[in-house]
Amino acid sequence: MAHDTTALDAAPAPAAASDAPRAWRTVLEHIETQLLEGALRPGDRLPGERALSAELGVGRSSVREALRVLEVLGLIRTAAGSGPSSGAIIIATPGGGMSALMRLQVAASGFPVADIVRTRLILETSVAGDLAEAGRRASAERDAPAAPAAPDLAPAQRLLDAMDSPDLAPTEFLALDAAFHLALAEASGNQVITATMAGLRSGIEGYALEGLAAIADWPATCARLRTEHRGILEAIRALDAATARTRTHDHISGYYAETFIDTAPR
Repeated sequence: MAHDTTALDAAPAPAAASDAPRAWRTVLEHIETQLLEGALRPGDRLPGERALSAELGVGRSSVREALRVLEVLGLIRTAAGSGPSSGAIIIATPGGGMSALMRLQVAASGFPVADIVRTRLILETSVAGDLAEAGRRASAERDAPAAPAAPDLAPAQRLLDAMDSPDLAPTEFLALDAAFHLALAEASGNQVITATMAGLRSGIEGYALEGLAAIADWPATCARLRTEHRGILEAIRALDAATARTRTHDHISGYYAETFIDTAPR
């Protein structure tokens, strides 16, 4: 992925730090570079505030400001406290300017949850089917000159593996869940769908988190979601477009029906 700083430039300017002016940007660029080079991936945890401050030679206030911007941009999720679920976890890689602007729009005004879900059903069922069909074409034409490449599903697989961690808090799991769906959109190669999904990400996470209160047995729901995610990926890898679409539709609408029972879209 080319280094795109548009998203960073679109971020809200942090308050002045106590050390060198704009020292927070040093932290921001350090973490972004590690993400782009693959040294940090979704599911990884960032070093603690004290460690980053010492490593980069900036004040801890600058580290805090940088983390705040990264969270606004949807690249990390932070959790207070101590223990294995505390600190900042990587949930995405940097996106472009359209993604940042749509995230800010969602954060500022919000979209109706039902509209977000219906949009997801349209886009994501199409993406899942298209990925399976692209894999089928790549398999059928693998010996032909200029054969198409199969979709890269490795980033989505890594996110599924990260979601298997027993130490994840529900908020972290749902953040990785949203990242998994975005990874499938990215694998499709359709830049408009990818940008739209990235822009809707905060809205998707928002209603998923809101729905937590309605879930009586989170471990059971979490296990079901893991199984559904793997089922979607398995159907894509099996080149079964119809099953991939159906499983994606049932997965998205199922969580919504479980948590927003009276208004589940069709």
